[in-house]
Amino acid sequence: MLRVILLGLAMALFLYMVSRPNMLFAAMLTGIIIILQLVELFKFVSQTNRKLTRFLESVKYSDFISGFASDNKLGKSFKNLNIAFNEVLEAFRKARSEKEEQAQYLNTVVQQIRTGILSFDTDGNVQLMNTNAKRIMGISNLKNIRELINSNPKLYHSINSVEPGKSELYKGSNELYLTIQATELRIRGTDVKLLTLQNIQPELQKQELEAWQNLTRVLRHEIMNSITPISSLTSTLREILDHDMEKKNKHYELKEEGAEDLREGLSTIESRSKGLIKFIDAYREYTSLPKPKIATVRLKDLIEHVAQLMKTELKKTHIAFHYSCSSEYLTIQADLEMIEQVLINLLKNAIEALDETENPTLELVGRYDESSVKIEIIDNGSGIIKEALEHIFVPFYTTKRSGSGIGLSLSRQIMQMHHGSITVESEPDVKTIFTLRF
Repeated sequence: MLRVILLGLAMALFLYMVSRPNMLFAAMLTGIIIILQLVELFKFVSQTNRKLTRFLESVKYSDFISGFASDNKLGKSFKNLNIAFNEVLEAFRKARSEKEEQAQYLNTVVQQIRTGILSFDTDGNVQLMNTNAKRIMGISNLKNIRELINSNPKLYHSINSVEPGKSELYKGSNELYLTIQATELRIRGTDVKLLTLQNIQPELQKQELEAWQNLTRVLRHEIMNSITPISSLTSTLREILDHDMEKKNKHYELKEEGAEDLREGLSTIESRSKGLIKFIDAYREYTSLPKPKIATVRLKDLIEHVAQLMKTELKKTHIAFHYSCSSEYLTIQADLEMIEQVLINLLKNAIEALDETENPTLELVGRYDESSVKIEIIDNGSGIIKEALEHIFVPFYTTKRSGSGIGLSLSRQIMQMHHGSITVESEPDVKTIFTLRF
């Protein structure tokens, strides 16, 4: 503002001096001053433009490292502008950092899972290929899916012919059995075919495939159940704001009916979001077990400690509970807290199964048998029907109304981390035995 005022005054003085014959020299000096003011104003504007250009180039080229000095050499308003530039760049930097961390995390997950993953576009250009896919296909690098025509035409035909939403079985050499499943996605206007390649041992083929499909179905079901209403409500709430919100003077007013609809919609979104978070927490719990801290654990002490932990809960029931250990000298190599978690989970399941049983009994037994240490949880409750026995260890499979379906799958995962096993035998309403072997 000061520059503009001074420039205006100088120009007015120049015009006045030009109109006076005896002030021609002063008019020339004033003209020089005006030129200097214009040059200075040009530099001022250029510096401002350079700052804007530098900021926009930083955004364009994702250069969020450099910043702007928070000075007031060009005026107080430019200090605030510099601060705003730095804040925006910092926000971009954090967003990019979070995005890169998420991408790195997802890439690590993709590389670590046992299933081979391969994706390519309509031209056959490979966009993603994890380590297991390379190992299964017996190649170290693949740029285009058509390169398989020369090296493995049979596999290429299987990959190329599998339809989205369906699976195909491929049998290769050296007892290699692959189930190839396909899904089609559209990313940035490009159609992408995503394949999962799973090497299955013949005796476990059906069980593992059903587990994978069940996990995918549950994930899709839970996520879609939450995302669909959230997406729909978000669109509806935006329409409410567009139609019911009116601008008056310098503020907005929302009609009462629209405010109520907005409140109800946000409440529904909050409810579905919490449900999705709860599901993701269950999934995270299943996929993020820590590495067990192996130590020598005396079996008798373990059983007695678990029995004491369950004592309060058992007092609320009429269950006849017995626990024993065949020897005081039996030990196992295990993470005490993890195995306690498994036993407590199994005992709680047994207590629920005994809820409607007459003369309910529950036993926790430790013993040595057939070259292994065994812990058995035995009850005479409702048991598990034959059809469910094959699925109870599948993640998120549950026969309970309020269950998450990860308790038994977590137990099996913990036992596998201990190089042990967990099995079940059940005759409904007669006897059910869960056995841990170390």
